[in-house]
Amino acid sequence: MQEAIALRENGRAEEARVLLMDLLAAESKDDAADAGADSIISGSNAELLYQLAWTHDVLGLEREAVPYYERSLALGLPPEQRAGALLGLGSTCRTLGDYARAKTVLQLGADEFPERAEFQAFLAMALYNLGEHSDGMGILLKLLAETSENPGIQEYRKAISFYAGKLDQIWP
Repeated sequence: MQEAIALRENGRAEEARVLLMDLLAAESKDDAADAGADSIISGSNAELLYQLAWTHDVLGLEREAVPYYERSLALGLPPEQRAGALLGLGSTCRTLGDYARAKTVLQLGADEFPERAEFQAFLAMALYNLGEHSDGMGILLKLLAETSENPGIQEYRKAISFYAGKLDQIWP
């Protein structure tokens, strides 16, 4: 699997996909022999399925990536990979036009991994797609105030954070 990851990281994602698919086929044969399994995506190695999902995404094969993300999450991943799989699934659902599901998955990721600002950015995009512009803009403004090192943003950080949740409010 490490070879496939290295291939993907070096811009050879199609070669990585072939290698990962071969690994999955070998594992699926073993699983089927052990349990009589017969599913579209079999395999019990969550990490392998996550790497397959990621590789499909890199290749622009978003629809094919979704079931791999789903299966890897269902099997259970360590926190770092779980965060990546949730972000990948949420982002992929958004690009496929499944905005409600994207929102649900990305919100789950934001709740589980509050220290990972990327969930907030992708969640804001999904909210935009759903027409929830105030909520999306509020998230982005808070994110900007919390993460920007720009001196002007830092000078007005409190005001930006304050107004982020009051975009539609008019003061008398």
